[in-house]
Amino acid sequence: MTIAEGQRLPDVKLVKSTESDREAVQAGDYFKGRRVALFSVPGAFTPTCSAKHLPGFVAKAAELKAKGIDEIACTAVNDPFVMGAWGKSAGSADVTMLADGNGEFARALGLTMDGSGAGLGQRGQRFAMVVNDGVVEKLFVEAPGEFKVSSAEHMLASL
Repeated sequence: MTIAEGQRLPDVKLVKSTESDREAVQAGDYFKGRRVALFSVPGAFTPTCSAKHLPGFVAKAAELKAKGIDEIACTAVNDPFVMGAWGKSAGSADVTMLADGNGEFARALGLTMDGSGAGLGQRGQRFAMVVNDGVVEKLFVEAPGEFKVSSAEHMLASL
């Protein structure tokens, strides 16, 4: 079952990534007491994710924060070292990289996709959400192959 607006995020482990370090965090603790713009990409360094999705949130970080967002986070079914390297290469100091290496978070959300046809295996779908104190306030899930509703611009327009 796919998570819906008004539901609490599942309390699974994610790994907060930087270029040189990683820190295990429980989703329940990470999202507690703040409003987070969370977006998910099928994979770090993939074409749309690198050219549009992450750069959009980097470029719109100040505007999102001006609209009441405390933190911006990106998740993908990638290991924490890849997420850290991608964050560094994309210049995303304003975006926290959360690795979902085993896809447990994506599965618990009910937002997985099968990228086996492209050699990617099981991944998280492309989506964005506003999470307020651990509860999904707004949810934007992309149709397969699209990049419209999960963009930073779309999120800003909804706030």
